Amino acid sequence: MKIEVKDAPGQLVAALKPISEAGGNIIAVIHEWDPTLRPKTRIVQVVLDLPEDRIDGLVESLTSRGVSILRMGEERLLMKRSVIMIGHLMHTDLSDTVDQIDCTGFAEVVEIHMTMPGIAQRSSALLTVSATNAAHMETAMEILRAVAKKKDLLLVEPMEESI
Repeated sequence: MKIEVKDAPGQLVAALKPISEAGGNIIAVIHEWDPTLRPKTRIVQVVLDLPEDRIDGLVESLTSRGVSILRMGEERLLMKRSVIMIGHLMHTDLSDTVDQIDCTGFAEVVEIHMTMPGIAQRSSALLTVSATNAAHMETAMEILRAVAKKKDLLLVEPMEESI
């Protein structure tokens, strides 16, 4: 679900509360800041698990609280793969690396764990990517391989998949 909330203290919590009230389980929340959006609003992507018969009630509850639902759909990111990137991740713009996956529309970086031992030392990050299917996951990995090569980063890929 992709929603738009007011940019004010407490609005994110207020937008997430109806999910819990409807019996939903929040799996992930991605809070985006985009300066091109209408003033005083923020976009939030929420990955949730909710029985289908409760969706209408959730939609009604959210809209009655002033939350705009921009997109809503069934589970679409079915595959996950975690990789390790090593190098000067911050100096080579980690957000650009993530954006190159996220902008595909079929894959997203859903988790990052990073270690930065010192400003002049190489950092490492565990990135978890989710994709809609195996072909899209491979395309996402091709993008990461190209980015790693261009930015002189080491990309360590797993031997096994998780679904």
